[in-house]
Amino acid sequence: MTDAITTDPTAPTAEPDPVVVVGMAVEAPGGIDTLAGYWEALADGRDLISPFPRDRGWDVEELLSLSNDHGWAPVADAGGFLDGAGAFDPLFFGISPREAVAMDPQQRVVLRTAWHAVENAGINPASLSGREVGVYVGGSINEYGPRAAEVNEYSGYRASGTALGALAGRISHCLELTGPSLTVDTACASSLTALDLAVRSLRDDESELALAGGVCVMGSAAAFYEFSKNNALAGGGQCRPYSSFADGTLWGEGAGVVVLERRSRALANNRRIYGEIAATGVNHNGGGVGIALPSATAQQRLMARVRDRSGLPGVDLIEGHGTGTAVGDPLELTALSAVYGAGSAGEPTVIGSVKSNLGHAQAAAGMLGLIKVLLCGLHGQIAPTRHAESPTTEIDWDTSGLRLAAKLEDWPDRDGARHAAVSSFGIAGTNAHAIVTMPATTPHTADAQSGGEA
Repeated sequence: MTDAITTDPTAPTAEPDPVVVVGMAVEAPGGIDTLAGYWEALADGRDLISPFPRDRGWDVEELLSLSNDHGWAPVADAGGFLDGAGAFDPLFFGISPREAVAMDPQQRVVLRTAWHAVENAGINPASLSGREVGVYVGGSINEYGPRAAEVNEYSGYRASGTALGALAGRISHCLELTGPSLTVDTACASSLTALDLAVRSLRDDESELALAGGVCVMGSAAAFYEFSKNNALAGGGQCRPYSSFADGTLWGEGAGVVVLERRSRALANNRRIYGEIAATGVNHNGGGVGIALPSATAQQRLMARVRDRSGLPGVDLIEGHGTGTAVGDPLELTALSAVYGAGSAGEPTVIGSVKSNLGHAQAAAGMLGLIKVLLCGLHGQIAPTRHAESPTTEIDWDTSGLRLAAKLEDWPDRDGARHAAVSSFGIAGTNAHAIVTMPATTPHTADAQSGGEA
């Protein structure tokens, strides 16, 4: 049970000129690099997990034999890996081939994803040169490439090639953007934290446009070693959020970027609007138990605050954190039930997690979830969550006001719009949450509006 959460009945409601999403792009496991491909995979409930890459210099044999040593759990030959993480056309972005090799692949992937997001917004990237466009990118630890503390052919490029700040800085530099440029590291909450900062930048008139995103490309197998030692990896090679068969998380990769703008400006510029950012928020678990352990109380407090800021009584769809861990999932469901249980019209609120398809993409997870929700709204359908046929018995679903998205289903609008929430929680204790509102549209209209991209 969580402590009672008191919300402020006088909290401000939705903004009169809200921030809206006018463009987006994604890269995901399974060779996915378009919105259309991403939606198709989600709608089909496709498994995007594959064996470890054999071209990254990882000691796969050691990984798969870790459990032979006392205190290490088995590691499955599985994860959600990007097929094109190493592919990059540096000359297109004015980068020399030698400098490109020294660049963390996360820089390369998020740079091209940002470019595609700008194009998806109907904006010529070259037209942004010199303009106050903010860039906020969620990223985290990298262990890529040759060491800086040695003499090699990439010496001189290593500082910018592996600096975490260059995830955002590289985008700003290549597109010649002059607004704020921040890389955000709040672990698994990074990309939704980036979204929160981008929204604030627009509301403060600090930026006329903003790019918010997240990226994860694993330069080493470090995360698999760490969670094997902590006995928190999915031994069966599948991430099963909110399932009675959940046995740990599974690491994945990906990138997602959204283009944000004030609604008044977006309408004046005749932009397509995918959805409105009704409210965002970030908090921390505080002290008490270990830093890596989640807090249902903190999650509930944040969700309630964001819900109140949105001016909405609730939502119909939740894209949850849902890592498939024995501790995290039940605590999250407890918090969700307290805030969002029994949604619109007294019907259970639907919950899912894209981690069931592609694993836990760490710093990019929240943004991949947000783009999933926006595509669900665009198509008027709720994508299924894999492994939902046997929900966890750690909560009482009948009284929770929640249900798992077990199959592809229609998503009816409420008074011309669809409302959803997205969560991400970081291993260092940061929690991030967002509520989005999407205009109702038919699948036919959605296809026409998306120009074939979604």
